[in-house]
Amino acid sequence: MSLTVIAECLAASGQEDRLRTALEAMIEPSLEEPGCLSYRPYTDLNQVGRMVIVAEWTDAQALAEHFTTAHFQHVEQVLDFVLAEPMIIRKLVAA
Repeated sequence: MSLTVIAECLAASGQEDRLRTALEAMIEPSLEEPGCLSYRPYTDLNQVGRMVIVAEWTDAQALAEHFTTAHFQHVEQVLDFVLAEPMIIRKLVAA
């Protein structure tokens, strides 16, 4: 059973473009990971600076391995600087 992940991010004032750039840079390397089925960032049109990543992984192990990659470690450092609040990560499976 695949695992869908929804990660919500809110950029600090003035950091919106940097957040978008950081999340877009995650698309290609994440999709190259063996367990990544999809990885897509979205911008919330109702709130400036809020972005949501929707990703699908083959299983929880694939997601755990994603969190150890160099590209995730890098974006985590960037997010520490640009986010107004901690990222919220929701892990979902089909009901």
